[in-house]
Amino acid sequence: MGAASNPPEGKNALLRGLPSIEQLLRRPSLESRLANLPHARAVAALRLAVERVRSRLLAGDLRPFEDADVEVALASLATPNLRPVINATGVVLHTNLGRAPLAPEAVERVVAVARGYSNLEYDLDEGERGSRYAPLIGHLRTLTGAEDAIVVNNCAGAVLLILAALASGRECIVSRGELVEIGGGFRIPDVMRQSGAKLVEVGTTNRTRRADYANALGPDTGLIVKVHRSNFALVGFTEEASLAELTELGRSRGVPVFQDLGSGALVPLSGPGLTPEPTVGQAIRDGADVVAFSGDKLLGGPQAGVIVGRADLLQRIKSHPLTRALRVDKMTVAALEATLELYRDGRPDAVPTQSLLTQQPALLQSRAERLAALLAARGVVGKVVSVDGQVGGGAMPLARLPSYACSLTVEAPKVFLDRLREGEVPVIGRIADDEVVLDVRCLSEEDLGQVAQAVAAAQSGSQP
Repeated sequence: MGAASNPPEGKNALLRGLPSIEQLLRRPSLESRLANLPHARAVAALRLAVERVRSRLLAGDLRPFEDADVEVALASLATPNLRPVINATGVVLHTNLGRAPLAPEAVERVVAVARGYSNLEYDLDEGERGSRYAPLIGHLRTLTGAEDAIVVNNCAGAVLLILAALASGRECIVSRGELVEIGGGFRIPDVMRQSGAKLVEVGTTNRTRRADYANALGPDTGLIVKVHRSNFALVGFTEEASLAELTELGRSRGVPVFQDLGSGALVPLSGPGLTPEPTVGQAIRDGADVVAFSGDKLLGGPQAGVIVGRADLLQRIKSHPLTRALRVDKMTVAALEATLELYRDGRPDAVPTQSLLTQQPALLQSRAERLAALLAARGVVGKVVSVDGQVGGGAMPLARLPSYACSLTVEAPKVFLDRLREGEVPVIGRIADDEVVLDVRCLSEEDLGQVAQAVAAAQSGSQP
């Protein structure tokens, strides 16, 4: 194997010539720019600028260090890593974009409790320690018909906690057709293994009957588990035991039934392109002893894993050590309480997820036409086209939401999308048939102007 070749002398000279942080702090051309900044931020920006230029040189880009590199680093440090984006993908519950947007009432409640102290675990009536779940339990009982409830950090955490509390060291019976993988590569069998429960698979991938569960029941059975296939669908030659069948079987044999419902619909959803989705209340009415679901999917609240069910089982869950490890903070409690109040008051349409999913195509077409007009005013041609959106978040996988978008014909669609994403207000779109597609389903009226401005800037930047 031959010796590695030395880098060009020009590169070596530029690398050796990179200024030190102390030299940059004393550089006259930067003095006024850095004078009004906290010293720690100025130093951090200079280090970032030098490291970026070093990486640039090592990659073969031989542009020397300039004051402009410091300006870029300062702008980078002044920009939060987690910041708002505009969702022009047409996916309502986009996991990468934070899933459900919160209702204004929920946002206001979060701000109110975040800026100071709150009675998170203090009972104002009794003047003593209380439960952080108290603001939520009453609403969840009323809205689902369950006897008791608790909330943890997400639905995967809820599943882990339920299995650990109710079936550790015992068998859990699950259909082979429900051994799903959720986002990030987490699989139901892996979660069960971590909980200490023993997985017992029954049936086949496409057909599992009540008798399969009955034959698997034994003295070591701790739970019958039914997993709602919210992120995929089985079609064709299929069969499955209903939840009602399983709860009847479980009660006859003294075994609780746990329904992992996932999507967490509290009310029936109906709108163009939507498919039927079981509600939490229906699962309780069908006899489920414990139900787990997400707070930031069809419910439209903050990220949370909600557990409802029989009081005796919930007490075992609440007393398990994992409950503290998975507990939610005051902002989650505040946002979820405010969201549940909208359902309690008969105002589910005030939850953004509900309204975004149930929009009529005519309304979306009109919005797309307004975006096209704003683009035209900036010299950009955008065709109004009909498209299919998605629910997202692993909910309603077969739903195709009729929507409208502005389609842009550009020379390099990927580069154009990159420019939109890198803007002051990032715009996230998609590519279809080699065109940039900006779906208007998730755009507000204020967003339309920002999108038009971003597109015009991206097009200007794409010109030679």
